[in-house]
Amino acid sequence: MDAATELIVVRHGETVWHAENRYAGSSDIELTAAGEEQAEALGRWAATAGLTGIRCSPLMRASRTAAAAARHTGLPAHVDDRLVEVDFGRAEGMTADEMRERLGRVRQRFEVDPVRHHLPDGEDPTAAIARGRAALAAAAAAHEGGRVLIVAHGTLLRLVLCSLLGVPPRSYRDVFPKVENCRGARLRHHDGAFGLLGFNEAFQA
Repeated sequence: MDAATELIVVRHGETVWHAENRYAGSSDIELTAAGEEQAEALGRWAATAGLTGIRCSPLMRASRTAAAAARHTGLPAHVDDRLVEVDFGRAEGMTADEMRERLGRVRQRFEVDPVRHHLPDGEDPTAAIARGRAALAAAAAAHEGGRVLIVAHGTLLRLVLCSLLGVPPRSYRDVFPKVENCRGARLRHHDGAFGLLGFNEAFQA
């Protein structure tokens, strides 16, 4: 029987697109000063959390958030490309209102079923779920019995959570309407199965 592993999967700190709520998928967006402060607070918590590993998305907003935890703990931040945010295609950088204006019915269909009708030229959410689940499983296997901090992205996390918990992924925007910056999901992995221990908890020392 495998030892239980705890995975703390958080969204990165606040970005420069946060104020206008622009869709930042594959776009490599910087943290704001507030985002850097959030990363530092997460890092201070990490120093007290008994972590055995740190993993992150390669995008700057996630890797810079993870870097603070690495600095405070002395653990390396392992970059996993599978943790990158969902690519929103032609909608990258737009707000929801801009999508409604420029994409019309495309946005309407997305709001009804964002998996079946994902944004044009964007990533198929089912593919994002597969790679996200694989990344979490790899982290659990590499740190069996330990506690791992994973810095990723809001939409990827919500999609993967739905898949892990048996919720239809098309409902991710309703079931998990928001992931706060430097917060996310605390998961338990044991004998190949995941369980949710907490959501949107504050990880601050």
